[in-house]
Amino acid sequence: IIITNFMNYKNLLKSKKYKIGIWGTGYIGLSTMVYFSKKNIKCVGFDINKEKVRKINSGIIPLKDLEKWFGFNIKKMVKNGFLKATTNPNDLISEKFIAHFIAVPTEKDGKPYYKPLMSVLNNIAKIRNKISKIPPLIIVESTLAPKVSDKKILPFLKRKKFQIGKNILFSVAPRRDWFIEGVKNLENLDRVYGSTDNYSAKITKEVLSIVCKKLHIATSYRVSEMVKSIENAYRHMDITLANQLSVAFPKDNIREVLKLVGTKWNLETFHPGIGTGGYCIPLSSRYVLSQIKDRNKLTLLRETIKTDDNMGLTIANSIAKKGLKRIGVLGLSYKGDLKVSVLSKVIPLVRSLKKKKLNVKLFDPYFTKEEIKKAVNVDTFKFPHQLTKFDCLIVTVNHKQFRISPSKLKKYLKNCKFIIDHEGAWQNHKLADKYYLTGASGWL
Repeated sequence: IIITNFMNYKNLLKSKKYKIGIWGTGYIGLSTMVYFSKKNIKCVGFDINKEKVRKINSGIIPLKDLEKWFGFNIKKMVKNGFLKATTNPNDLISEKFIAHFIAVPTEKDGKPYYKPLMSVLNNIAKIRNKISKIPPLIIVESTLAPKVSDKKILPFLKRKKFQIGKNILFSVAPRRDWFIEGVKNLENLDRVYGSTDNYSAKITKEVLSIVCKKLHIATSYRVSEMVKSIENAYRHMDITLANQLSVAFPKDNIREVLKLVGTKWNLETFHPGIGTGGYCIPLSSRYVLSQIKDRNKLTLLRETIKTDDNMGLTIANSIAKKGLKRIGVLGLSYKGDLKVSVLSKVIPLVRSLKKKKLNVKLFDPYFTKEEIKKAVNVDTFKFPHQLTKFDCLIVTVNHKQFRISPSKLKKYLKNCKFIIDHEGAWQNHKLADKYYLTGASGWL
């Protein structure tokens, strides 16, 4: 195909004759579907999870913690035919799908993992026999390590006889959404994208601008591919430095020190904690290091990972030395009011506590007792009534369900001798000398 005229994909999609295919309906893919559908663009999402697909097609948001984040209902979008999900990948293999967003996980066990991504590309490659005069656009939203496009994605597409920039278009546009605050979403946050060629870049801008208000074009896909992992690697090092300072000066209030450090005009405020969790930050340094032959060139990232991985053991050693035996952990999620346990630092923390032969139980209102058992192999307990069973409590996240009245909380904490609070859920409750914010004097 030789492209002689610029096709306006934005207008084609708005005509309702053409569709967007979304591969993966997790937090990223689902939000892509919903925000484009909100603009009256027909979207079909693929996922292997039958229950998730069923809920979407019933107008139910399958990730309950996103209901508040979206701030609107999806039933009307489903009813009007703008939002649909399927477990059959062939439903997205049609000339009617002129844009494909890839939003599948690219990690497994805390390391880069690209099997799902390559599986999606293999499915998309089937479209080659159905391409009409409109070349399909691929936009990778999943986080990639540097050089993955050059080493894996583009060579694969070329082996499948695609001509990049001609009969298939390619861009990388990582996501930055913060699924805690509704204003930090696909519409409002700055978004970076980069493409293999000028035509792909123009088309990508057309498509993304349907939803995204703040777009920044990179000079190439290689640049945009590196942005996500490197910006999070910076944050990873900053947060880990806060933890190192707290370990180095355990008798000093490093949390207060860093709060005051953050008043300087060109610095952010970070505080020590149990480690960094979630899909992005703890993976970022590993993504970058995965493409470096000589890791001695990036010793800061190497030491960041080492310190971060050891925070659970550091905390467990401290608790064991205090003679505490019965430990209650509040929270499995890596962040408050989200049901995400992927790479949560609570998991290695619980493992470290168990290695010290401590009796550990965990409660999280977003997870069933079976899910908790599977994740950390400990039993759950009833909150707040069974808080009386513990002589030590670790509050890892600030779930809204944890914010109970001070009088009620004090009643259930009568047997508790030591409390560690990572995000300050109870910092205003005046729990006397047994309460410690992470990073405060004496928490370790």
